Amino acid sequence: MSASQSSRDLFDQQRKDWQDDPVAAFDAWLAAQDLRQSSADVYRVQWGRFLEWLALRRKTIISVDTGTIAEFVAGLDVKKPQRLRYLRLIERVLDHVRQIELASTNPARFIAQDGEAAWRNARENEPTGFLTALERAAVIARLFAPLTEQSAAKRWRERRDRALVAVFLGGGLKTGDAIALKLDATSIGSDWITIEADNPAFTHRTQLAPFAIDVMGAWLEARRLAGLPGQLAFPGSPNGRPMHKATVLRAIDALMDEAGIAQTRAERASPQTLRNSYAADLFERGVDADQVGQWLGFLQPISAGRLHRAWRVWADRKTSGQSTDAAPDAG
Repeated sequence: MSASQSSRDLFDQQRKDWQDDPVAAFDAWLAAQDLRQSSADVYRVQWGRFLEWLALRRKTIISVDTGTIAEFVAGLDVKKPQRLRYLRLIERVLDHVRQIELASTNPARFIAQDGEAAWRNARENEPTGFLTALERAAVIARLFAPLTEQSAAKRWRERRDRALVAVFLGGGLKTGDAIALKLDATSIGSDWITIEADNPAFTHRTQLAPFAIDVMGAWLEARRLAGLPGQLAFPGSPNGRPMHKATVLRAIDALMDEAGIAQTRAERASPQTLRNSYAADLFERGVDADQVGQWLGFLQPISAGRLHRAWRVWADRKTSGQSTDAAPDAG
């Protein structure tokens, strides 16, 4: 039997597992995710609810389509953040199943990317917000925790993912900035990262927080020692190809979970949340809003002012004891 035939048989076997017993297949997948027990328990409940819905609609994990997933998520009697968590879980599982199928589409991703999707019409919908000072401290502590991966192939990814979170939280980068960032944009020990734009007039520099300098430096050294090819600061694979946005989101989700943030927040901590939190830290330390706006790459001063006002409203609510994670997206 050829190697390609053996691989195909393995794919067919795994695909059949998801078709015949999606509960057991999910448990096997979940065991490989290295999650906290509390998180795994929540995911099992969410997955079970989704499977019950599929059974009522006479669908399977293999035959499920975008419309069925959209109907399920939109019908959940929970707040928008919980709907999003259901959707992200389904998206991650279907990524795995579709990879087994050697297919390139994921029906859950189309829903997640649709800004007008019905599932977003939940009560108490809130836009992206900030991390509190305690949450930021928990994330930073996690960035310096001992590495958990044992193999060299996984250890460089773990350092990369930590550095990604560091440049979002400690440098205010956007997802696209990080994915396209080149090695010559910074250096080990540098306070600065240069964000290149297609139009040179829009190129700007952002100042890294001290913790981000250290985490980024550790990653750049690990990248060098691993001999990873290409000029991307954050390659998505050993051959140097770019990261996918979904990979960035999963990296953040994993670290937030490890830091204990995911369990306490109503909203998902996205790259935008971390970017906003970079600004919040600067505002708390008295840095002028215009300067913050320059480091974030805002083209108009009004954007920095709007973010500063949103932060003040959020901070006042926290001080008065009102529970909200929300503040408008900026930039």
